Amino acid sequence: MWAIGFMVLFFGLLSAGTPIFLVLGTCAAVLYYVSNEPLIGVAQVMIDHLNSSTLMALPLFVMAAAFMRHGGVAKALVDVAMAWLGGIRGSLGLVTVVACTMFAAICGSSVATALAMGTILLPAMIEKGYPRSFALGVIGASGTIGIVIPPSLALILYGIVAEQSVPRLFLAGILPGLLQAAAFFFWVWYDARRRNFPKDDWMPMKQRMAVTFRALPAVAVPVVVLVGIYGGIVTVTEAACVAAVVALMISLFFYRGFHWTRTLWVIADALRSAGTIMLIITSALAFGHWMTASGVPAQLVSFVLEHHFSTWQFLLAINVLLLILGCFLEVVATLLLVLPILAPALKPLGVDPVHFSIIFTHNMEIGLIHPPVGLNLFVLSTISAAPVGEVIRGIFPFLILLLIVLGIITYVPILTLWLPQQVYGS
Repeated sequence: MWAIGFMVLFFGLLSAGTPIFLVLGTCAAVLYYVSNEPLIGVAQVMIDHLNSSTLMALPLFVMAAAFMRHGGVAKALVDVAMAWLGGIRGSLGLVTVVACTMFAAICGSSVATALAMGTILLPAMIEKGYPRSFALGVIGASGTIGIVIPPSLALILYGIVAEQSVPRLFLAGILPGLLQAAAFFFWVWYDARRRNFPKDDWMPMKQRMAVTFRALPAVAVPVVVLVGIYGGIVTVTEAACVAAVVALMISLFFYRGFHWTRTLWVIADALRSAGTIMLIITSALAFGHWMTASGVPAQLVSFVLEHHFSTWQFLLAINVLLLILGCFLEVVATLLLVLPILAPALKPLGVDPVHFSIIFTHNMEIGLIHPPVGLNLFVLSTISAAPVGEVIRGIFPFLILLLIVLGIITYVPILTLWLPQQVYGS
């Protein structure tokens, strides 16, 4: 009975437009009250979880993403992709996929990727004669790669909540992210030939090399992060700090995307975004603590075992649940709402937590472009002044591709686990 009341309260607050941190905080307070749970330990639990060196990486990566977004890095990546793909039909669509993949490996945020690339590439594609719905679709879908390719903010949060190694999770996301990028690339290539999209002239080799050389500093950020972490030189948090400093230096002194007098404004913008995420995390921790103490995860395991669900059936049911939640909730809220329930149930049901991290994250990718509340849909609608319905029409083929990739990721675990096993062993 309490579950029905909770669902009514939760979705009622959401439909009223209540901020998600207030929704989670209010629901947690009500659950503690009706179950007569003492509140005295909740604040300490929240402080203990927030006092995490790994969690400190999140605002630092958000800051690095802000420097990159404002600093001209996105344009450098677009230029280098155009230099090598410009002579292929539908080249701007292909450039979008490649540039979004590279930018995602720098900033770790899908929304930031879609925003940065959309600002540059959408006007260029429309000017060249591409249908606006196609342009919106390829930018919105390619932006979702930012949530799974390391450094991913969602995977950092997953590692904290599920108590998993963040470097291992980063490795697990590389091959699925590249598979998604390849699927988008070949669809754009096929669709461009089928619909006779325009193509640009090949760039002379000397000019290509000059453009490529100019883009090298942008590539320095993911190189610094990955080499630092997997070379054992720095921790994830230290890598995030180095990434923020390198991103600032590149933006100020190489690409000069903003003047040094605007540095504090960019930092404030980043801290505002990070503060929003931390508020959601704080309220969700109280909710997750109640869920764990109530025995809901243990009841879930017992239910699945008693009804003889196989692993593949359990994963199918979870995928359906996450796709439905993705219609209403954004990434951080879904992760912090559902993962405390599912994480303790994974190992008893034979699901590798590292493999599940990519299943979960890929579902969140789909949620970003899934109507009616996909965040990337509204970002693109805002920057293009296009109706959300037009964005949805353009993104629909990519949504189908994402569902196919989700099936592969779910039932071919070696794709996710091979790299972590090679680096860290079984």
